[in-house]
Amino acid sequence: MKLVPRSLYGRLLGSAVLFITIALVIAGLLIGRVLERFVMHGLDDRLDAQIALLARAVRPDGTVDAARAIDVPPFDQPGSGWAWQVRAPHQTLRSASLGGNAMPAPLLQPVQHRGVDHGPIHPADGMAASGEPLHFRIAERGTIAGPVTITASGPREVAERPLRQAIAPLLASLLILGMVLIASIVLQLRFGLRPLRGLEASLAAVRCGVLRHVPADQPLELRPLVTELNALIDQNEAGLDNARRHVANLAHGLKTPLAALRVRLDQEDADPKSASRVLVDRMDASIRHHLGRARAAAPGKPMRQATPLGVHVTDLVETLARIHGDRTVTAKMTIGPAMSVACDPQDLDEMLGNLLDNAWRWAAQTVWIDARAAGSAIEIVIADDGPGLTEAAQAEALVAGRRLDERGDGHGFGLSITRELAELYGGSLSLGTADAGGLAAKLCLPRAAD
Repeated sequence: MKLVPRSLYGRLLGSAVLFITIALVIAGLLIGRVLERFVMHGLDDRLDAQIALLARAVRPDGTVDAARAIDVPPFDQPGSGWAWQVRAPHQTLRSASLGGNAMPAPLLQPVQHRGVDHGPIHPADGMAASGEPLHFRIAERGTIAGPVTITASGPREVAERPLRQAIAPLLASLLILGMVLIASIVLQLRFGLRPLRGLEASLAAVRCGVLRHVPADQPLELRPLVTELNALIDQNEAGLDNARRHVANLAHGLKTPLAALRVRLDQEDADPKSASRVLVDRMDASIRHHLGRARAAAPGKPMRQATPLGVHVTDLVETLARIHGDRTVTAKMTIGPAMSVACDPQDLDEMLGNLLDNAWRWAAQTVWIDARAAGSAIEIVIADDGPGLTEAAQAEALVAGRRLDERGDGHGFGLSITRELAELYGGSLSLGTADAGGLAAKLCLPRAAD
């Protein structure tokens, strides 16, 4: 299973969602870190203010003036988690909130910064006797008798509660921001990739013969691609013109000696079914076959006008009904009145004539002609209620010069000519089995633009 989407739209959208998610996660972590430092800074300032007050009570000789060691609220509330302690060389003073108990031992942290009296203040964490997390600030002041340690603590909940309260709206804001960014990316991709859909429609119009070239009025990034596409179309058209010209010249060059050979056979051999005459007839049919291919309009040329389908089918049905007047065959047509194909009228008559003639020859009573739109194509299904063909025989029937029946004057080129003419227009021909058991030929041709 491939994780990378196959479409350009999917790749751009997927990469945008991934990068936006990564950016928002990083932003959330950074903002959370800043908020944590902000709320912790407020707690530190409160503890540092108490330490500054206590530091004024420390005398130079290392003693502490108890009258100046004041319990500022909430350091005077027992069990509040707010406490302080001054440990001097010969005495220790504690806040009223401790109730005479010793302050829990803090775990010193490696971070230091300058604090009270320009001395180092150490942050630390610890745990109260009740299990409540505490945050400590520790300062030392040098005296003649030795260092004096001043410690103040406060509950971490004071800092963590507003942090938790801020995290929820922060995450919601980041989520909304991510959704807005993704929606804007979707709109941007739809707007930015719209020229590609226009380019696809232009190429379809070229293939159907409505346009000869892809319009050059494209965004700057697509103009080199459009230039190469138009050059490829011109090169392909020139190659097809050259090939058709050579085929036509060759076929016309063979027609004259072939006609002379037929005249000589008429003079020397009176048998119309002799082997030489059969070979000449097959050669003549082959030449007409290749001339028909050479005459077909090249894809993309403006000469591929819209040819109404119903009119040509009706004319061919009336003609075949007269040709096969000795057989009672009914034609049932289902063709929309406005249905047209992008095909030369003469080529359309040749393709439909070959298919209808085969259906008329083998039908027992009925021939069905059904045409329907299928995207940018028209599907024409011609079916009969005759004996039909096996799958192997259906494949053989499309081979040029291969006849599956020896009745009549055909040479086996009709179906192959029809298929190759259809392919020159970008269509196709396939054989199958009709619902009535006979043969069903499906001819697909490009639909003419409205």
